Amino acid sequence: MKNNFTYITLLAVGILAASCETNTTEVTDNTAKEQVSTDDVTVDRFADIQVLRYDIVDFDKLSLDQKKLVYYMSQAGLAGRDIIYDQNNAYNLEIRHALEDVISNYDGDKESEDWKNVMTYAKQIWFANGIHHHYGMDKIMPLFSKDYFSELISVTNTTISEKATDVIFSNELEMKRKVKDADVDMIAASANGFYGEGVTQAMVEAFYADKIDPNNKRPIEYGLNSTMILKDGQLVEDVWKSGGKYGAAIDKITYWLEKASGVAENEEQKAALNKLIEYYNTGDLKTWDDYNVLWAKSTEGDIDWINGFIEVYGDAIGKRASYESIVQITDFEASKQMKMVAEKAQWFEDNSPLMPEHKKKNVKGVSYKVVQVASESGDASPSTPIGVNLPNNNWIRQEIGSKSVSLGNIISAYNNASGSGMLQEFANDQEEIDRAKEHGQLAGKLHTALHEVVGHASGQINDGIGQPAETLKNYASTLEEARADLVGLYYIMDDKLIDLGLISTLEVGKAEYDGYIRNGMLTQLQRLDLGKNVEEEHMQNRQLVAAWAIEKGASENVIEKIVRDGKTYYNINDYDKLRVLFGDLLREIQRIKSEGDYEAGKSLVETYGVKVDQAVHQEVLDRVKPLDIAPYRGFVNPVFVPVMNDEGEITDVKIENTQNFVEQMMFYAKEYGSLK
Repeated sequence: MKNNFTYITLLAVGILAASCETNTTEVTDNTAKEQVSTDDVTVDRFADIQVLRYDIVDFDKLSLDQKKLVYYMSQAGLAGRDIIYDQNNAYNLEIRHALEDVISNYDGDKESEDWKNVMTYAKQIWFANGIHHHYGMDKIMPLFSKDYFSELISVTNTTISEKATDVIFSNELEMKRKVKDADVDMIAASANGFYGEGVTQAMVEAFYADKIDPNNKRPIEYGLNSTMILKDGQLVEDVWKSGGKYGAAIDKITYWLEKASGVAENEEQKAALNKLIEYYNTGDLKTWDDYNVLWAKSTEGDIDWINGFIEVYGDAIGKRASYESIVQITDFEASKQMKMVAEKAQWFEDNSPLMPEHKKKNVKGVSYKVVQVASESGDASPSTPIGVNLPNNNWIRQEIGSKSVSLGNIISAYNNASGSGMLQEFANDQEEIDRAKEHGQLAGKLHTALHEVVGHASGQINDGIGQPAETLKNYASTLEEARADLVGLYYIMDDKLIDLGLISTLEVGKAEYDGYIRNGMLTQLQRLDLGKNVEEEHMQNRQLVAAWAIEKGASENVIEKIVRDGKTYYNINDYDKLRVLFGDLLREIQRIKSEGDYEAGKSLVETYGVKVDQAVHQEVLDRVKPLDIAPYRGFVNPVFVPVMNDEGEITDVKIENTQNFVEQMMFYAKEYGSLK
């Protein structure tokens, strides 16, 4: 998960993994404030986004076959780039292609405000992989007129349909990519491309209710790799596979995967790659599970990857997965420092505050590595997680284990572009500021490790209870992220971390508690438009945990809300009692997951994780504005260039890391466009 493959968020000068990819990396209070705009760090800045670049250290020390493996896997990842656009909305590719044609062919006035607004709009679409904001999910509205756009289309001889043009400018069409609201038909209300015309939530839920056996101890991830459509009045899964939907892109993915298989570092890697190819060719979800078993067991070697239809955050009901790819190189020295967490996973499980019947008796094969990202694509790019834990299927995690990685060079790039402005603005006092500066980065890294390695690996579902996607439905992802966060929060204040030599003082844990409450109640609100509810799962999770703890600790004043000079702050008066509260909430959320208690899960999320105090929200926006901080960040990728001999054989692979954001997006459009 991102941060399960859950995309992780930056938290407290460090990072908090979200399932496990915190599919959306956000800038929070300790992480980035007074931004540095050095040429080697910042690539671009537009709208609410800052684009950075990351480095790959010691690539030249890899063997030739290892370099080839990185190159082939990066090509495989980029070959599927178009898929995420179509998954996000049916008009995305047509609109993107039109904009790219205009940008390639327009030779008129490029200093006008209209043209600059066109370029900003194009950059926003590239960053979001479509016309909807990558995090907020609302449609991005252009700041240029329809007449100006029509003029550009005409003078460049660009083709775009009238309907797609209407979608760009309409205040009614395709307005929100994903709608998370239990009171509406979330499928009908969402503008993503996972469901065809006329498909309703009730239809889909009934379709899978007939298929899923809650007593199956090894269930497949139903619906993961298909578009659900109506055909002759019947629901049908249009499977994403070779010869099927997205087949043109998938065939290019498998072309590069086959080359990668030929230079795999060991037989385990090779077997996993060959099984992944089989899955793409057949679309069979049992084969997907077989691949994930092989991949989870393949822990040797310096190169690894994430590739496939994996995270379901883009689907309001958590069934269908977005395409993504991450290619990674192990950072051995950094990995040694966190290996202890994985080795002690059973101790953490045994000593957790969970009910005994909800604890795993034998935590399987959790591996944890710090890696260098080499290339990203799909839902992992340009906005990237900072940590990942996979596979997502619960039975594989329980029987076989999982892999957790922290994306070290991504974290370093964030830190190199960060300052302390938000911390100075939102921390309650100098003691809190000093604690964050001294311990915040380590606190964030440890919380990420605990979230990914211990959190997502912990707990078990009762026999006869279905998977969370079926039992907890649209609340499953939020509750899973809260559960994993709470595991990290509970243990980061445990003396065991001192005994293991991971920290020297519990001030590290206090720094994480400070930052978590600050972020959950205040600083993450900079990402919302005024008047909006919290809908994104990771934001819901953080607000839920913080707001619940504040309410439950009110009688003992565990966390104090302070208003000073018209500004709101939070001060933790008793860290030990707050840890107990975190343990209480962890126990309850695990019970909800283990027992499939939908109503209790819904109540938690809706009561604490959704509604926003509008006065506080306005205050946060007013306080953040003078800091001029881009609340969202992402990256351009290095370009791998094969060196060929006269026989056409690769003799070396070089890295070029000089493209700016527009250059890279136009390069990708030319080199990796496979879907129309």
